[in-house]
Amino acid sequence: MRIQRFISAVLMIVIMIGCVLVISLLVQNRNDHETQSQATEPRQTSNENTSEQKSEPIKQLQPKRAKKKGVAEKRLTAPYVSQKPELPNGCEVTSLTMLLQSASVKVDKLTLASKMKKVPFQSGEFKGNPNEGFVGNMYHGSRANPGLAVYHGPVADLARSYLGNRVIDLSGKSWSAIETQLVSGNPVWTITSINFQPIPDSAWQEWRTRQGTMRITFREHSVLLTGFDEHNVYFNDPLAGGPGSKSDKQAFIKAWKQFGNQAISYTSEQ
Repeated sequence: MRIQRFISAVLMIVIMIGCVLVISLLVQNRNDHETQSQATEPRQTSNENTSEQKSEPIKQLQPKRAKKKGVAEKRLTAPYVSQKPELPNGCEVTSLTMLLQSASVKVDKLTLASKMKKVPFQSGEFKGNPNEGFVGNMYHGSRANPGLAVYHGPVADLARSYLGNRVIDLSGKSWSAIETQLVSGNPVWTITSINFQPIPDSAWQEWRTRQGTMRITFREHSVLLTGFDEHNVYFNDPLAGGPGSKSDKQAFIKAWKQFGNQAISYTSEQ
């Protein structure tokens, strides 16, 4: 009996020790698990933030493109031809001669004058229309047989008989188109006033033609533009006696606009 009690007591002690050990292990595992959880949570947050940051598109700053600045000035050289003495009314044809010669066309002013389309100064009740041809007498002017002018249409047509599709009629375009053409290296035929200043209203008159009534002035003139800068325009004036005339830019443009922005040039050979 004593032995059985002893064995029972030992078993009870062993069981109690075992229970204590098991409980200790459970408590230790729980503490370890909580510690691991606390250590992992910040990492998960950090990973989530990183993931979110990666998912956001990166905005790259594009460099601003500098605006193209226009050329501030340009000067060309072109052959000079005087309209005197043969063509006192032939400034348009003479300026066309300089334009064609600058394109290496061998032609003279009298040849062009003979080929230019012409219309009578007056026919019955109608006056001649410079959009149809040279109005009146190009070779001399008198009250009995006066001469007026010819506008860009017939001039461009005559130019095309020498340069074909290379001719560019810039009429009606802005002044910037004229400067662009000059920068490209080619001079520009144009119509402006005789003194390169705006023409007062008193110098204009109503002109009844077969095509309708138009506004004309006898203060019209034609030159070959060869350059520009901030304040001036440069040109060959067939009345000046030599190349390199210049005028105030703004005044010249205002006069040029009064005639409908008439201008002709050509493209360089390909």
